[in-house]
Amino acid sequence: MAKKDVVLQVDKLKKGYGPVTIVEGFSMKVHEGEAVALTGRNGAGKSTVLRCLVGADRPDEGSVTVGGVKVSETNAAIRRDVATVIDDLDFFPDLSVVEHLDLLARAHGLTDPDALVDEVLEEVQLVAQAGQLPSTLSSGQRRRLALATAFVRPRRLLVLDEPEQRLDVEGVAWLGRRLKAEVDGGLAIVLASHEPSLLEAIGAKQIRLGA
Repeated sequence: MAKKDVVLQVDKLKKGYGPVTIVEGFSMKVHEGEAVALTGRNGAGKSTVLRCLVGADRPDEGSVTVGGVKVSETNAAIRRDVATVIDDLDFFPDLSVVEHLDLLARAHGLTDPDALVDEVLEEVQLVAQAGQLPSTLSSGQRRRLALATAFVRPRRLLVLDEPEQRLDVEGVAWLGRRLKAEVDGGLAIVLASHEPSLLEAIGAKQIRLGA
């Protein structure tokens, strides 16, 4: 069996806010074609770790690298290789659903953005809403749109914070199938989730944070 490359490496991560340390001494490796789930109670530091992984927060100590490159939100290689859905996205108020996805696909230089956007719109079941503004969507539809923004761009690492939020049972089942296909295709995934069926569907290795 061919050795799989390490996509993400975290060494002795420490992060706190003011006098409160949220996470300390956290290390992990994630290889291509591997899914790792951060689990634990609310407040255990899952979202803090994810924000450090994508450069939204800077660790107080330790290091985070993707493909051997130190993570920074302004680094072009990191912006190219890391796709993320960790916060409620602030969509452009005057762009429709399809315009958002088309802008992302073209910004990343994809060779056939129109076909990819059409394919992803169908998969996330937003074809009928393609011409609507994101503000007019239901909460579940906005979650599907947020996930779609990750699927219309290149990526070596996908970072997700409770991606099952606001999805119905059918939506969670779809997401499990989609993420399993991503893993089988060689993508590395790190996610925080409270949904056991989703983690089982994608075969995620679990790392529990906190007591």
